[in-house]
Amino acid sequence: MRFEGTESYIATEDLMVGVNASITLERPLLIKGEPGTGKTVLAAEVAKALGRPLIEWSIKSTTKAQHGLYEYDAVARLRDGQLGDERVHDIANYIVPGKLWEAFEAADRPVLLIDEVDKADIEFPNDLLQELDRMEFYVYETRRTVKASNRPIVIITSNNEKELPDAFLRRCFFHYIRFPERETMQRIVDVHYPDIKSTLIREALTAFYEIREVPGLKKKPSTSELLDWLKLLMADDVSPEVLRTKDSGDLIPPLYGALLKSEQDLHLFERLAFLNRRERR
Repeated sequence: MRFEGTESYIATEDLMVGVNASITLERPLLIKGEPGTGKTVLAAEVAKALGRPLIEWSIKSTTKAQHGLYEYDAVARLRDGQLGDERVHDIANYIVPGKLWEAFEAADRPVLLIDEVDKADIEFPNDLLQELDRMEFYVYETRRTVKASNRPIVIITSNNEKELPDAFLRRCFFHYIRFPERETMQRIVDVHYPDIKSTLIREALTAFYEIREVPGLKKKPSTSELLDWLKLLMADDVSPEVLRTKDSGDLIPPLYGALLKSEQDLHLFERLAFLNRRERR
């Protein structure tokens, strides 16, 4: 069982090594990287490549570790009791399995994505240590232990919004997705837009990487934003020459809304254009 990328996902050699090492060690793969570098998509592509079901658990600020195990629906039981429903006599009818439970009891070894783990409370990762280690947990209401029949391939993503506990990090195999170099980015674009003009992609990539290198940029444009921008350039039939021009009045790229996502960054480019015009006089 080895991951070697897919036709729709360009994986670098070190990323493939990270995924396969995690599978061999049977430890969660902790993925970090800039937003838009394909962290979340990776789990779906690993599942597709290995022919495994995908189970996604998207973490929010209100998510608790218990939500991934199970929840006891006391409100439903109270309502059924008031209505005289016979189901109230079996508490198991009101135990709602979570994503970890679903992964543990999957018929085929699944890929479990725990997406954006750093959004939750700081105690969230620690609260999952035992379950991820032993691949089992105890349901107190029914006095039953749920144990993984097939140990899932666990992929955990983080945007570095919070520091993760050392005890949690020790149990993971870590990989940081570096922002793609130009050659890798060219391959990614070729997958999504195989018919794009070579001159357009050449000039667009040059402009894109120049934008990312501007000092003081609050949010650097990501891979997904580049793909959106290219789609717009092709839809509007923007000439490569428009991207190539170095005229001071054209520092802000056409259809910039796909790349620049804050007024601070837009004002930065406007100031640069103003300074360039002054220098040219």
